[in-house]
Amino acid sequence: MIEWFSYVQIAVAVLAGVFCLIVGFSGRVPNDYTLGATALVELLLVIQFVVALLAPAFGNDANGDVLEFYVYAVSALLLPAAAVFWALIDRTRWSTVILGVACLAIAVMVFRMNEIWLFQNV
Repeated sequence: MIEWFSYVQIAVAVLAGVFCLIVGFSGRVPNDYTLGATALVELLLVIQFVVALLAPAFGNDANGDVLEFYVYAVSALLLPAAAVFWALIDRTRWSTVILGVACLAIAVMVFRMNEIWLFQNV
């Protein structure tokens, strides 16, 4: 896991989450911008997952529990996809709020994944 990339990922997830919450609470339904912001968060998660899979081969081993890290990683990959699926089915302002909540949850999960990989000792 690359430390600076995880901080960029957290910042993007927080910005996307706040943006989706503002749009949702203003009464707007999901649109290309809110779905695109959530898709960007998902894309960064996929990149992070691939990096985490390849990192041990290049000498960047996790300090914490690897199983716990990958449970977080797989759960984080599923969350934005489920939120986008919900937003495409239920076209209400609450779907946009759910997109925001999912992005904010991703920010917290990536922060925890960063702690597990870099700082936590087994």
